[in-house]
Parts: sequence; C-alpha cells; structure tokens
Amino acid sequence: MKVNLLPLVLAAIVTSSHAAECGPDKLNTSRTLILKREGAAYGAEQHLPLPLEKGEVVLTFDDGPSPENTPKVLHALADQCVKATFLMQGQFLRQSPELARQVVSEGHSAGIHSDTHGHMSKFSPEQQLEDLARSRAAYKAVFGSDTPVYRFPFLEETPTLKDALNKANITIASIDLGITDWIPEDTTEVLMQRLSDNLDKAGRGIILMHDLNTPTANAMPALLKVLKDKGYKVVHLDWENLQ
Repeated sequence: MKVNLLPLVLAAIVTSSHAAECGPDKLNTSRTLILKREGAAYGAEQHLPLPLEKGEVVLTFDDGPSPENTPKVLHALADQCVKATFLMQGQFLRQSPELARQVVSEGHSAGIHSDTHGHMSKFSPEQQLEDLARSRAAYKAVFGSDTPVYRFPFLEETPTLKDALNKANITIASIDLGITDWIPEDTTEVLMQRLSDNLDKAGRGIILMHDLNTPTANAMPALLKVLKDKGYKVVHLDWENLQ
C-alpha cells in the first residue's frame, strides 16, 4: 500500500517482506521504502534523517564486495529474512562482479562508495570527478544501470562531488549511527555492545557497518539478534526507475 511520508521522499511505498515465508521467530524486513532517484541526502549525522519511525533502522554495509566476508553477511541476513543496502567500491566491483550481482539477486540494494576509498578532500576536483566516473562505470558494467546512491569515504563530503551527484540524481547516504567496526581486534561482544549503546542514543536511523571487515561478518548473527531482542524493525531502502 502507498503511504504519505515526508515531502522530501517521493514515491515511498510500504510493503511486507517475507512475513509468511519467514515467520515471527525471525527479525524480518518490516517494509521497503522506495526513494525517488534524485540528488537528495539523508543521514542525521550530516543531513536530514530518513522518514523512519522510532525503532526503525536501515542496515547498510560499506567497502565490499569481499569474497571472504560478504558471503557470511549475506548468509546471516538471509537467515533472518533481512534486506540491506551495500555501498560498494568500484575496485572491488571490478574484481568480484559475480558476487556483487549475487548481493542484488538476493534482494538487497546496491550503490557505490567511491572507486578506491581515498580521502576525497585531498583530491583535486578533477581527481574527485575521475574517481566518481570510474566507480559509476564499474557499477554500470556490473548491474547494467546507473547507481542510485553514493556514500562518501570516511563521510568526507566535498562541494565538487556533492554538485556532481546532485546533477546526476544520485542520492547521498550518510549515517545516523555506526559500530566503529574497522578495528581488527574487535570481538563480537564489543561490536554487540557498541550497537546496543548507539541504538539507545539514536533510537532509529541508518546503521553503518562494513562487510569488508572480518569481525563484523563473523558477528552478524549476534548483531541481528541485538536488533531483534531490542525490538527494532528493519526497513529496506530501494530506488525507483533503476533501469
């Protein structure tokens, strides 16, 4: 059914996902929020928040696809009937195109996270635009359509790229909370506690995680259990007119 959300989000649609197939014992995806293809920007750390209710979260994963770790993440998500958004590096799209296509074939949405994860603020405007062009070309080669969404490496936004993304109708995805999951020594217990604490502070929003990170991939079943035990509902993001 269609619902009226914030004016900033057009063509938002709420749908049930896997309810009958997966059952109440799973975390499940409670609804899908379909965003218009436009140069919008979301994530309360830097922009306006998505139109989410209290207790609703969006799962996003940066830096893949990783042959070692992305399959673990996909398995954990499938086990709990949960859909997520994967922001992929162009270099890894070129290295693992079949894995990237597997992500989308399993019902997840995909975007780009630069080409090689450099500090865009240290690049010249020309270098920034070249990096964006390479990552967009990698996405197009793998998926046959242009990317609908981009996340800046390190969340370091630049005027040059913000302008280019706006003109290309590519949405910027910032975050509302994360779990600081790039420390190799992190344990599952540490990541669970960070997620729990930051959920308590934010109450809703876009969660940043990294499918390139081995501790995160190993901890995914436990992290999803944190969400379920705390009563959170997962909202899947997707975009209209992808072809």
